[in-house]
Amino acid sequence: MNLIGRQDRLLLVGLATALIVVFTPQIRYLLDLAREVEENSGLALTPALLILIVVFLFHQQGKRQDEKSRAVSAEADALQAESRAVEMERLVTFGQALGRSLDVDAIRDVVVQHLPRLADSDEAWVMTRFSGQWEALTGTARQSRHEVEVTQQYIADRALSGEIEAGGVDAVIAYGCLCLPMTAGGQTVGVLAVPESTRGFTEGRRRVLTAAATLLGISLRNAALFREVRENSLRDPLTGCFNRTHSLEVIDTELRRARRSHAPVSLIMFDLDHFKDVNDKYGHLCGDAVLTAVGARMGEVLRGSDLKCRYGGEEFLILLPETALDGAKRVADTLRQELAEMRIPWKDQTVGITGSFGVTTATPAEVDPQSLIARADAALYRAKDQGRNCVRLGSETAVA
Repeated sequence: MNLIGRQDRLLLVGLATALIVVFTPQIRYLLDLAREVEENSGLALTPALLILIVVFLFHQQGKRQDEKSRAVSAEADALQAESRAVEMERLVTFGQALGRSLDVDAIRDVVVQHLPRLADSDEAWVMTRFSGQWEALTGTARQSRHEVEVTQQYIADRALSGEIEAGGVDAVIAYGCLCLPMTAGGQTVGVLAVPESTRGFTEGRRRVLTAAATLLGISLRNAALFREVRENSLRDPLTGCFNRTHSLEVIDTELRRARRSHAPVSLIMFDLDHFKDVNDKYGHLCGDAVLTAVGARMGEVLRGSDLKCRYGGEEFLILLPETALDGAKRVADTLRQELAEMRIPWKDQTVGITGSFGVTTATPAEVDPQSLIARADAALYRAKDQGRNCVRLGSETAVA
């Protein structure tokens, strides 16, 4: 930074000239004295003084340059330290927000809110992978969702394949993205990807992003474990179906959602025919084997979005979101046929079972789960009264 401007230099030259004019006799006296000393002693005093003056001026100029360089360096160091402090603050805030998130939806909200600032890019994205399936946690909206997910899956697969050049700090560079595997408990649960930017990927930035990927991986793994533990506590251990209490909560939620969206929702209630006879003839362990087989067959026939509930004893509920009465009737009859064709091995015998089914659908304004269940239950009892191993609707209409 130049502290002396052009006008200042002119002023200094003028002042120096004035001083020379004012002190000319004194200056002449000093020069004469120097020449006299030179003549008497034989020393070249004047050149030596000139050399010393030049050296002194160069020294002063060097000091000024060093001070300027140090000031610039200190300013750069301060800016870099400030940048690191901001990144660390963002990383800590990100980690704290993740620590309060116990499910994937909450984690998704945290990522959407914090990742763009942390990665310094609105195009950063995250793909998660559980049970071998990729799922987009967040990402750009410039393309259709399907195109985005296909592209990101391809990049994520290549990034984890080991075929891409290493980017340092457990990262790889793939298709213009810094890809950081998210691992927890020795398991890779996804990939955090940040497109290249004008800032580039310095070692410090990579370390911050790697830490973010690690925090995100741990959080996703914890959410999966939490969900698994929660679901296990809500499931019947024999059939794998949800228990009655949780199912009533889900039915209540689905009814309210269906009322808002005007989407159909149907309910199936079925009972295993003469199940008491199975327990009496073969024992309760055989009855448990039958219930386990029924639960497994339900899992094969029904959609993942369908709610499977062991309502009590040998009674089951199936909630079918976005399914009208005709569709629910077809599902019930398919499951009825599957159960009738099952043969459960027990010791040196096989045990057969059938079921009676009641089907109903929610009214447009219905929000009471008990009312919906009561209609399905009434249809179920008509099926039992009319010969069992059949499907009856929540009206007097019969289906053979």
